[in-house]
Amino acid sequence: VAGAVGVNVATLHYYFPTKEDLIRAVVGYAMARFQSTLAQQGTAMERLRGHFRGLRRLAHEEPELFRVMAELMIRSSRDQKLAEIIRKTNEYWHSTLRSLLRGAKEERALPKDVDPDGMSAVIVATLKGVYLLPERFGPPEALDKALRQLEHTIGLR
Repeated sequence: VAGAVGVNVATLHYYFPTKEDLIRAVVGYAMARFQSTLAQQGTAMERLRGHFRGLRRLAHEEPELFRVMAELMIRSSRDQKLAEIIRKTNEYWHSTLRSLLRGAKEERALPKDVDPDGMSAVIVATLKGVYLLPERFGPPEALDKALRQLEHTIGLR
């Protein structure tokens, strides 16, 4: 990692004493980029639409975020400490989407049969699946197709 970013190992260890510290920083950065797609203003449905638009933008402008998250998810199956970091990240993401979907349902902007908890799980699982696709099939094209179908399913047209 130090060589890839052009710093010496001592500098890297100064800022990130352990592998977990470095991974937390990488995940934190990636999640901050993904969270930047969540508007703080507007109706829940507007915020959800904005989130999907923002994810598309990130897939086009910063596809490496998707590759990094895919690699971390794969590695988490072999690394218990990483698995815990990813688990907490997933819980936050699921909770955020569930809250937006509940808000949209309260606004009567979602079809009555959409379950916010179940649909947030579907969205998270779909996006994780897109992360894991080989680059030639992955973001942004696969993400765009998946988001279009999700938008149709939950009425975000």
